Amino acid sequence: DETRQRVKFTDDRVCKSHLLDCCPHDILAGTRMDLGECTKIHDLALRADYEIASKERDLFFELDAMDHLESFIAECDRRTELAKKRLAETQEEISAEVSAKAEKVHELNEDIGKLLAKAEQLGAEGNVDESQKILMEVEKVRAKKKEAEEEYRNSMPASSFQQQKLRVCEVCSAYLGLHDNDRRLADHFGGKLHLGFIQIREKLDQLRKMVAEKQERRNQDRLRRREEREREERMGRRSGSRNRDRRRSRSRDRRRRRSRSTSRERRKSRSRSRERDRHRRHRSRSRSHSRGHRRGSRDRSSKHKSSRGRSSRAKSRDREREKSSSERWHESTNGKSCPKRSDEREAGEI
Repeated sequence: DETRQRVKFTDDRVCKSHLLDCCPHDILAGTRMDLGECTKIHDLALRADYEIASKERDLFFELDAMDHLESFIAECDRRTELAKKRLAETQEEISAEVSAKAEKVHELNEDIGKLLAKAEQLGAEGNVDESQKILMEVEKVRAKKKEAEEEYRNSMPASSFQQQKLRVCEVCSAYLGLHDNDRRLADHFGGKLHLGFIQIREKLDQLRKMVAEKQERRNQDRLRRREEREREERMGRRSGSRNRDRRRSRSRDRRRRRSRSTSRERRKSRSRSRERDRHRRHRSRSRSHSRGHRRGSRDRSSKHKSSRGRSSRAKSRDREREKSSSERWHESTNGKSCPKRSDEREAGEI
């Protein structure tokens, strides 16, 4: 119990056929072909967990269950073929016509047995009207069986007809007698062994259909995903080409902008150089003008100074002349020299 509490339904030790309610060990339990206990874990709680989880997503346990049932049915068919060979070896050989008539009797026996088993099942369920209808069909099949037995008896000698002719059931590989009564046939076709094999075979057919449908859906999904990937790749290529075109156009725009910016910078540098040249020329002109102005002012000042010096010298010479004339006049008049005037004359000369 503790190990089962720790085990989940996805574990490899869990029987996948049990989760899908088709394990032969459960179906054939208590019959003549009881297989015993399954080697894997069987738990109804795990089956309930699987049924809940399978509604949300596909677990693909049908593949494991299908492989299990296919191996079991293949083994059953192998036993059926061996039983047929054993009967062919032990029983007397009969002609093809007689064997066909015996096969017809066997088929009618199977129909009677199946109808009786179905009528009993309906009666147990309480559906009496349907059970009565099936019993009426059984009477019709019995009449056909009597006719087939008469034909088979007339085609064979009495000694051979009295021999029990056996047949192997194709469903459960059990032996059926040609002269079995209806009660035995009903017990066989309505028994748990035969119905269990019918259930297993029907479940195997259902699993094959489910697996085929899921594989078809998976293939369609793969094709759809492949188409989507191809479409995305095509769109990616187109977008890549568009991106390349955009990058190229952007690079062209950048080159154009760069060329424009460089041309603008060149024009600006040219205009700056022109302005510098103009400024230099203007400065040179202003300097030359200022130099000429200073030279003119210097010339004027020098001329003014020279004129002033000349006038002062002329005045001083006039004064000296006057002084000298006055001194000579005083000397001539007084006969003496005046030291004061001589000092003043020397200071004026200085």
